[in-house]
Amino acid sequence: MQYDIICFDCDSTLSKVEGIDELARSAGLFEQVADLTNQAMNGEIALQDVYGKRLALIKPDQQAIHALGQLYIEQVVPGAKQLIAELLEQHKQVHIISGGLRQAILPLADELGVPQANVHAVDIYFDAQGNYAGFASDAPAANSGGKAVICKQINAQKQSMVMIGDGKTDLEAKQAGATVIGFGGVVSREAVQQQADVFVKEASLMAVAHFIN
Repeated sequence: MQYDIICFDCDSTLSKVEGIDELARSAGLFEQVADLTNQAMNGEIALQDVYGKRLALIKPDQQAIHALGQLYIEQVVPGAKQLIAELLEQHKQVHIISGGLRQAILPLADELGVPQANVHAVDIYFDAQGNYAGFASDAPAANSGGKAVICKQINAQKQSMVMIGDGKTDLEAKQAGATVIGFGGVVSREAVQQQADVFVKEASLMAVAHFIN
């Protein structure tokens, strides 16, 4: 089926990186934070219950966010650039909907040609010295059900829409009438395999092209 609006998760979908986990690795808190991330992505606990807790532990500064932005680009998933280039050539609307930190994702969006206005993620705040000063806790993507909210916002005309991602939160797009394609090329989650409309296991994101063109 052809879709008018194609939405991608970022972490473990467009890039092999789980951004907040990588920030935790740099801060020496990887195991503690990764466990919280996995619980949220597997649907075991609500996203909002872990989001602020992880950032409060890590306290990432501006320098850490810049480094993460470069890592996202270095670890781009095979086929991501080609697929998005083809979709943009077809004049499709391409969006990134992520529970990650927006300032870290924007460099990857630029690299892939996705307009910054089409990046829907969570803003992080810094003080005058560039130290961590909180995040947008009211951002839809920082809360359970948020991806459905974003899908409804960007699809007011009720066009055909597909969401591609690896996590339980990506399944929320179904609530907005979107088809969900589970991508297991980086991480394969049982809940997503079972509940996505389509599930692909190939390492290249081009494996989903057949299902959206």
